[in-house]
Amino acid sequence: MTIELKGYDLTLDDIERIVQNAEPVAISSDAYTRLMKSRAHVEEALAGHQKLYGINTGFGKFSDVEIDETDLDDLQKHLIYSHACGVGEPFSKSVSRTMVLLRANALLKGYSGVRPVVVETLCQLLNKQITPAIPSQGSLGASGDLAPLAHLALVLLGDGEVLTDDGHKSAKQVLAQYDIQPIKLQAKEGLALINGTQAMTAVGVQTYLQAEQLLKQSEQIAAMTIEGLEAIIDAFDERIHVARGYNEQTAVARRMRDLLIDSQLTTSQGEKRVQDAYTIRCLPQVHGASWQTIEYVRDKLDIEINAATDNPLIFENGDVVSGGNFHGQPIAIAMDLLKIGVSEIANIAERRIERLVNPQLNDLPPFLSPEPGLQSGAMIMQYTAASLVSENKTLAHPASVDSIPSSANQEDHVSMGTIAARHAQQITHNVQRVLAIELICAMEAVEVKGVNRMAQKTRQLFDEAREVVPSITEDRPFSYDIEALTTWLMDDSKRKEVI
Repeated sequence: MTIELKGYDLTLDDIERIVQNAEPVAISSDAYTRLMKSRAHVEEALAGHQKLYGINTGFGKFSDVEIDETDLDDLQKHLIYSHACGVGEPFSKSVSRTMVLLRANALLKGYSGVRPVVVETLCQLLNKQITPAIPSQGSLGASGDLAPLAHLALVLLGDGEVLTDDGHKSAKQVLAQYDIQPIKLQAKEGLALINGTQAMTAVGVQTYLQAEQLLKQSEQIAAMTIEGLEAIIDAFDERIHVARGYNEQTAVARRMRDLLIDSQLTTSQGEKRVQDAYTIRCLPQVHGASWQTIEYVRDKLDIEINAATDNPLIFENGDVVSGGNFHGQPIAIAMDLLKIGVSEIANIAERRIERLVNPQLNDLPPFLSPEPGLQSGAMIMQYTAASLVSENKTLAHPASVDSIPSSANQEDHVSMGTIAARHAQQITHNVQRVLAIELICAMEAVEVKGVNRMAQKTRQLFDEAREVVPSITEDRPFSYDIEALTTWLMDDSKRKEVI
């Protein structure tokens, strides 16, 4: 089903359908009209010999340098080439495709003054599955994601490289294969392509979608841990959580009760002990706070994916006004908050892993070993989880509090938003592996306590996960199990919904 791009109503669900499911896109008629009107204003301004930033002037500190009208097209070409200085590993295909989509959507708002052919070519990249190879490092996150977006723009010019199943190929070769004509940039168009927050936002969108999924999984896996430890169900009593007043906390407690409603492995307070440790008893409070965090992040992403982040902006009456919508601070702070919120999920999960493997904290076999002493069982899996959690603490340091001036102090405060987004994505990957380790340990624990006594929903998760990772009957290289289960947890198509 074709999704119409209008510039103002793109949703995260649309992005997932276009990027992951390869649903085609088209430009709405209203958006096309806006493009034509906006471009006409640029032509009128040039004809009137107005001095306009980035259209007939240089960029950054060169903003006062007037450019001869015979050089305006070359100005845009030089901008793209000079700014394409990203380094490091390329963004994933999903992030790069999201960048293409978000840049097209932003231009369709009609504030950027580009010709329709620019957006049409971006849409062709999406529809033909042509993915620009975009280095992931090099953006300061103000004046836009200049370096990453310049690499995206290179592909439109027939330069640069694209990602394929066979590695990198030249954009010129791939465009020719699909009979797509490279663009010759005209006044304003190079600047319009690179002034924006689409790199940090694209990483943010993909990371948010992963984070939302892992928060749901963390509750399902924690429920199995609760059964393996025969923990106390009373801590999830709705009255406790209503008394505090946080909706997200109350919702987590409700889902935990639903997951464990028919379990014969949970206990009541006083039955085996009066209270559980905080990692069990305070699960709704901790996970609920993380839900609050990612809901804040989603709100900012919903705005940014439909935002005009170009400079200057061209308004309906023909006014061309310079501003700073390219500054990534809103997304930078959101990504830093996402880092903290997601990190805490691993932080508390690792402590539950410790409770599953430490014989001083449970009545399970030491380290869930099939032969304690001769075989180490899950001992070093907890080390791995602890290492990932420690790494997350370093990555969670906020990037948005840093700023290094650029362009001879013309751009004297920058957001570092793309760094924040990249670190949030790395943290999310680390958390997924910690959850995989908790699930491995929880499955071992419930096998000791009695799988037949599990709740129906946790038993469903157990049965499906056991098809990926078998029981620990003898020590083996557990790295393969962790990676296999992580991949399985990330793949919606291979896993049924428990909640």
